[in-house]
Amino acid sequence: MEPLLIPVILSGGAGTRLWPVSREANPKPFIRLPDGKSLIQKAFLRAASLPEITEIMTVTNREYYFRTKDEYGEVFSSNLTQSYILEPEGRNTAPAIAMAALSLQERYEREVVLLVMPADHLVADEEAFLQAVKAGCQSALLGNLVTFGVCPDAPETGYGYIETVSTELNKAVKAERFIEKPDFETAKAFVEGGRHFWNSGMFCFQAGVFLDKLAECTPELFHQVSACFDASLTASRAINPGTLELDRVSFSQVPAISVDYAVMEKTQAIEVVPCDIGWSDVGSWDAISVLTETDEHGNRVCGDAMLQDVENTYIQSDKRLVAALGVKDLIIVDTDDAVLIADRTRVQDVRTIVQRLKSKGHESHRHHRTVHRPWGTFTVLEEGSGFKIKRIVVKPQQRLSLQMHHHRSEHWVVVCGVAKIVNGEKSMLVNTNESTYIPAGHQHRLENPGVIDLVLIEVQSGEYLGEDDIVRIEDQYGRL
Repeated sequence: MEPLLIPVILSGGAGTRLWPVSREANPKPFIRLPDGKSLIQKAFLRAASLPEITEIMTVTNREYYFRTKDEYGEVFSSNLTQSYILEPEGRNTAPAIAMAALSLQERYEREVVLLVMPADHLVADEEAFLQAVKAGCQSALLGNLVTFGVCPDAPETGYGYIETVSTELNKAVKAERFIEKPDFETAKAFVEGGRHFWNSGMFCFQAGVFLDKLAECTPELFHQVSACFDASLTASRAINPGTLELDRVSFSQVPAISVDYAVMEKTQAIEVVPCDIGWSDVGSWDAISVLTETDEHGNRVCGDAMLQDVENTYIQSDKRLVAALGVKDLIIVDTDDAVLIADRTRVQDVRTIVQRLKSKGHESHRHHRTVHRPWGTFTVLEEGSGFKIKRIVVKPQQRLSLQMHHHRSEHWVVVCGVAKIVNGEKSMLVNTNESTYIPAGHQHRLENPGVIDLVLIEVQSGEYLGEDDIVRIEDQYGRL
C-alpha cells in the first residue's frame, strides 16, 4: 500500500513588514486578502484539494490554536482530520518540522510522507501546484529530501535561491547548491541564466528519512527535539484529541534554526522540483498591492478613497475614507488605531517601525483595537484616566474563564443576546437591555448559552486597567 501523504502547515510568521495590519497577536497568516480569505485559509484549502488527503496537520503557537480552528471552520467542513502541534514559542522551521515528523511517524509509520507548506504564502496556479506536488512525492518515496524551486520572474534580493542541473518543470532533479539572499547583480545573473530558482520554503519527504538526516547533520538538535517530544507526550494536557502541546521547559532548550541550515544545506540527498505555480511569499505591501486592480494612473485602492492628482499609490482602508491629493509612489494603510504612510521604495523597512514601537512598549506592535480570544472578541472603544469602555462579543456556547481582578470593577450592559453570569456567590441570566455590576475582588464568569452572538458593553473603572490584571481560577481553554 502506498504511504500516506499528510500536508503539514507551518503557521508562525509575524509579518512585521505588513504592519499595521499584521501584529504580534494577529500575525501574517490571518491577514485577509481582497477576496475576503486569509492566507492560512488559502493554505488549508490548497492542502485539502490534494487527492486522497485524510488529515492536515498544523504546527502553530499555542496562542493561535483557537483562532486557527475558527479560520479553517469558516471555509471547510468535512470529515477531514485536523491535527495540531502547539509550540509555546517560535523556534524556527527545523524544530517545527522535526516535531511534525516525530508525531506522524509515531502515529503511522516511518514511510509517511510530509508535504510541508508555509501558512503565509500564495499559490495562484492550483493545477501546476498539484503537478509539482505529484513529482515531489514520487521523489520522496525514493528516499530523497525534496524542495520546490519557483521560477523567478525578477531579480529578487529578498529570497534565497537553489541552483539546479535542469530547468525542466515539475520534475525532480538534483539540487546543486543553496544560495543565500544575493545582491541585485547576482540575482539578475541568476534570472538570466535560467538554472536558479527561488527557494519557496515548501518541502516533501518521508518522516523517517528526514529524521535520519537530521540526526546525521545536526545530532544535537535531533536529540533535543526528541527529548522534548517524549516529555510532551508524557505531560501533554491536550485541548482536543489530535493536539499535542509541546513541553515549555524542554522546548525552550531547543535552538532556533531553519531547516535549510539544519539539514538541507548539509546533505547530498536533496532534489528540487522546479515549478511555475504563481507563488508569492506576500512579504511586503508591494506584494499585497498587486492583488488589487490598478487604475489608469497606476493607483490601487482596497476600500474607500478619494484621489486627485495621485500616481502609483496603494491605499488600503477597511472603514474610513482616505483622501489623497497630489502625491505619488506611496503606500497608505489605515486601521482603527494606526496609519502607515510609506514611500514605495521603503516598504521593506516597515519592520524597523515595529521594532521601535516594541522597544517603547507601544501596544500597537502587538494588538489591534479589536482583540481575538478563544471565546470571541473585545474592542476597546474608549479609555482615559481611571476608565475603559469595551465592546465584548461572546460566540454561542462559549464562556470566559472564571476570574477576578484586584484593581478594577466592571459594569456589564447586555445589548444583544442573553448572558449567563456568575458574580461572586450568585448565578443569573441577564437579558438584553439589562445590566450587572462586578466589584473588584469578586470571582465572576461570563457565558453565552444561546445560539446567536452575545454582545455587551463593559465599563471598567479603577486605578489600574491593564489586561494582565486577571487571575484565572478555571478556564476551559487551558490558559491558567
